[in-house]
Amino acid sequence: MQRLKDSLLAAPIIWKGDYPYFIHPLTDGVPRLDPSVLTSVVELIEAAVDWQSVDLVLGIEAMGLPLTSPLSMRNNKPQVVVRKRSYGLEGEVAIDQSTGYSKGSMYLNDIAKDERILIVDDVLSTGGTLDAIIGGLETIGAKIASIVVVVEKGPGLQQLQEKYPHIEISSIVRLNMDGDKVVLLDEVI
Repeated sequence: MQRLKDSLLAAPIIWKGDYPYFIHPLTDGVPRLDPSVLTSVVELIEAAVDWQSVDLVLGIEAMGLPLTSPLSMRNNKPQVVVRKRSYGLEGEVAIDQSTGYSKGSMYLNDIAKDERILIVDDVLSTGGTLDAIIGGLETIGAKIASIVVVVEKGPGLQQLQEKYPHIEISSIVRLNMDGDKVVLLDEVI
């Protein structure tokens, strides 16, 4: 946990208009990712999940991939990726997502009815992306075993917990931005 905290506190900050934005290798792909940070995060997620209740690990393009791939391999569970483009495969489900900074369609593929899904995401702010994915999975008839996000920032996680009280939604660490500083609130897992 300390490696993750230290890396978040050292994250560069950029401003997008009046909004301070932290840049971290697990949420943005830059700067370079220290393997010890990734290992720590994967181990924290792994310990928080009941792997007997999971059939499939679902990651969200693009930054969910570095998290879901090692989890898939270490726990012998297949993985699938929510993509931002359509492939037109049989059974593909289009979902519309809206966040504080983007809108667009995403696509679910190769997910079966009654399959038990672990969703892993890098950061949760508004909850718009996860809300759309949950809705898409419910349309398919898949079961969400749990959702784990690395960084919780903003009200999105609490709002999703209130909207979906039957789904276990958790984060590893909570933070806020205070001007050009990352402020760690607490560790959740």
